[in-house]
Amino acid sequence: MSNKVIIGIDPGTNILGYGIIRIDSKGPHYVDMGIFDLRKIKDPFEKLANIFAGIGEILDEVNPDEMAVESPFYGKNAQVILKLGRAQGAAITAATMRGIPVSEYAPRKAKIAICGNGAASKEQVSMMIQKTLGVELDPRYLDATDALAIALCHHYQSSNPLAGAGGSTDWKKFLEANPDRIKK
Repeated sequence: MSNKVIIGIDPGTNILGYGIIRIDSKGPHYVDMGIFDLRKIKDPFEKLANIFAGIGEILDEVNPDEMAVESPFYGKNAQVILKLGRAQGAAITAATMRGIPVSEYAPRKAKIAICGNGAASKEQVSMMIQKTLGVELDPRYLDATDALAIALCHHYQSSNPLAGAGGSTDWKKFLEANPDRIKK
C-alpha cells in the first residue's frame, strides 16, 4: 500500500474541526488536527467564506489524497442541519475545486468504526483515537478529534474488502463479486 493522506472534517459554523492522517504499510498515523473557531464572526456568510478559505489553505499545504466529511444530522432544530450543511458545503467545495475526492459519513457510522458503538460519547471516541494513533490529544479539541474519527472511518471503509463501491458489508454481494475467492 502506498502512502495516502486523508483529511477529515467535522463541519460546524461555530467550531469546525479538521484532522489529518497518513496511511502507509504500517497503518494509520497522526499528522495534524485543529479547529476553526468561528464564534466571533456574526455574519453567517462570512463564516462560510472563512471555512472555504481556511480549508483551502490547509488543502494546499497538506495536499491530501482524499477528504472525508461528517454528514449533518437532524437535531432538535431544523436550522442546525441547514447551518451544518452549509459549513459542510464550503469545505466540500474547497476540496472538489482542487480535484480531491470527497466521501461522507454519518456520525453514527464513524462512532461504530472507531468504538464499535454508534452511541459512543465524544470522550470515548477521543480515547479510542488516541489509542489507535498512539498520540495524546487535547480534550478541548473534541471537534478535531471527531474529524480524525471521520478520516479513520474513511480509511477503514476504503480498505475493507467487504465495503465495495456501495459500502456494503453484505457477504452475498461480496461472494458474487469475487467468485474466485471461494474455495470448494
